[in-house]
Amino acid sequence: MAAVSVKYYTNRFIVITILIVMAVWALLFYAILMDEVYDNIDDGLKNQKIEIIREAYNSPEILENTTEFGINQFRILPVEHAAENLDKNRFSKEFIYMPYDDEDEPYRVLRTGFYSKEGKPYSLEIRTSTVEEDDYLINLAISLAVLYVVIILSILLINHLVLSRAWKPFRQTLDNLSRYRFGDTSSFETVPTKVKEFEELNKEVKHMIDRNEAVFEAQKRFLENASHELQTPLAITINRLELLMDDATLTESQLVQLSEAKGALHRMVGLNRSLLMLSRIDNNQYVASDLVNFSTLIKSLVDDLEDIASFRDVKFVFQEEVKEFYVNFNRDLAHILLSNLLRNAIKYNTAGGDVLVTIREHEIEIANDSDSGALNPDYIFERFYKGSQDNHSNGLGLSIVRSILERQHQIKLHYRYESGRHSFVLEKIS
Repeated sequence: MAAVSVKYYTNRFIVITILIVMAVWALLFYAILMDEVYDNIDDGLKNQKIEIIREAYNSPEILENTTEFGINQFRILPVEHAAENLDKNRFSKEFIYMPYDDEDEPYRVLRTGFYSKEGKPYSLEIRTSTVEEDDYLINLAISLAVLYVVIILSILLINHLVLSRAWKPFRQTLDNLSRYRFGDTSSFETVPTKVKEFEELNKEVKHMIDRNEAVFEAQKRFLENASHELQTPLAITINRLELLMDDATLTESQLVQLSEAKGALHRMVGLNRSLLMLSRIDNNQYVASDLVNFSTLIKSLVDDLEDIASFRDVKFVFQEEVKEFYVNFNRDLAHILLSNLLRNAIKYNTAGGDVLVTIREHEIEIANDSDSGALNPDYIFERFYKGSQDNHSNGLGLSIVRSILERQHQIKLHYRYESGRHSFVLEKIS
């Protein structure tokens, strides 16, 4: 489920809640109002009944002249067999045809009875027009709809003005957090606010940042100190091994063993440097960016690596569709990125193979010959992954490449394997 803003969430809740409340209120209001209307009409009919019966006692002739509804909307009819509850009031709602409107109109009707002065039973029927419930219901619905729209628009406007102002410090805090980088405490500033909850949030965020900064600094110092402390004994050990290997009394088997030990120590030195570099990259210690010409940089690196390539019987082949390839990138990280990809292409090439470097308008492709088959694209950028189980590799080269590109978002890296050739493509993101 997609996340929504607090304002949208609040407005949606208010709109739905008010709609439900107003609908329930409208039904109750309609029922209570109609009940009150009919109560008033019924009271009027009962009062009219009393007046008619009183008039029948005083002027008995009306008993003979009101057998049909007239202007006064009542009629009196004689009853042959009077029931015990003759004088009981019975109310009903009926529709009666009105010639003037040429339609049936709603009427409230009271049916009752009484005894004349002479003791004869008569039925009395009184009617009066009442409200048209359908029209009343439609008018009520229209009025409520207009009221609902006015209320909702007013609330939305107030929410927009009030919430925008109230949540402004929160949005500024989020913006500051998005710009915050470890090691740069000046990149985050607390936002002054009069809202108590946001003030507490600012305090907690600042406390968390200070705590993380302290942990970050301690971790950074530990890694750098550990790396430097490892370098010294490793260098001493390698030097001692080289001195031992100069001993003329050593057998060939002993020289081989010492050489293997020396190679393992050199790999450990390389691993130590790679891990330190990864730590620095992950800790965002390479922040500054510049407009870097990757084309010039890659040519410089090829010149530096020419001897290593020749030693491995590998040849560089250049294809330039464009002369310049500028990217806004950290210069040191660009150097590490291209160096790792080129060294990787040399190291895992076949004897007599080529490293094909193609520079296009929006991408740089570095490809090398291989007879080991395709690498697993899901794992090749993982740390310590070795596609061919090469014991001379520390498995960190492509991991460093990925870490760089995760922090420098101007380039995407793609891998493909076609026709016995590994290809790593650096695509510029426009």
